[in-house]
Amino acid sequence: MVMSEPPVPSDDLVPLLAGHQAKPGRRLWRFTRWVLLIGVVLVVALTGASYGYNFATNSPAPRPPGLLMASGGGFDTRYLEWGTTGPPVVLVPGAFETADTFASLGPILGADHRVYAIDLTGTGYSAPSPPYDAAHEAQQLLAFLSVEGLTGTNAPILVGHSAGAAVVGMAAVDGGTRYAHGVVFLDGDATPLGGPQVLGYLLINPYRTTLLRLALSQDWLVKDLYTAQCGPTCPPLTATGVRTWVLPLQQSGFAGEVEYALQHGIPSMTGAQFAALRGVQVPKLVIYGASDPQISASDADLTAQRIGAPAPVTVPGKHLTIISSPTQVAAAIDSLLM
Repeated sequence: MVMSEPPVPSDDLVPLLAGHQAKPGRRLWRFTRWVLLIGVVLVVALTGASYGYNFATNSPAPRPPGLLMASGGGFDTRYLEWGTTGPPVVLVPGAFETADTFASLGPILGADHRVYAIDLTGTGYSAPSPPYDAAHEAQQLLAFLSVEGLTGTNAPILVGHSAGAAVVGMAAVDGGTRYAHGVVFLDGDATPLGGPQVLGYLLINPYRTTLLRLALSQDWLVKDLYTAQCGPTCPPLTATGVRTWVLPLQQSGFAGEVEYALQHGIPSMTGAQFAALRGVQVPKLVIYGASDPQISASDADLTAQRIGAPAPVTVPGKHLTIISSPTQVAAAIDSLLM
């Protein structure tokens, strides 16, 4: 039997078949080019809008009159003070907080103490001075104590709220008993936040500046964050209260502090630094809110063990116990002097 050969396409059909086979590939490439073009257009438009918004909102934020400033050791530190007699207490705020955060606690402590609250460099009205880590900010605190004469027999109890716990811990390690009569970790454990610090490298300018300024301009967002951190027992945040929180964060150094925090995390301590703090012979205490979502009872117990403190003191409230429970917090701080 003779096998027949398969039919060969005529010369007229070959180009048609070839074109038919190439159509899916050409369509995919056209779609890809369309997506890339739209993406480029959006990036260019967003970048232009971001630069435009940043330029339009680039005016320096106002500063309240009559700010108290302490200059020394290479730092210009803004501070508040309450009380005129009694053992001194120095209050150190956490990340994205300022001395104004202690407006409820300060006067209560001031009834029996000389009380000071500072703005850490980069946040608030203190002059920016990077890097914004615990060691450098501890040097700012020690410089402030020296300027104000809060050393030796006049050394204060150092109270660090939230991330400020790492700052007072490092100040006690570096300064010893000459600069610290006691150390209080308040709503903070001085450990780093979990997760890789990559957002700071991905969220670049001009977008980072735009997002920060937009966030600080939204009163509803500030109020929601305050409520989430403070809890239902805290007084509601008024328009004046929003401005008190936001205006210090609109100062020139805050954008740099945010960039640093995104890349390196909030101020924290290492295991070796915890061990060194445990060896400093001053009274220590851990205070935390019973409903704080950031610090559990077990976290507080572990923190007390790390720094050589007795059992933690629990007070009502969430993460801002300095606002929700200032009387109970003041009583716990007073217990260090008994």
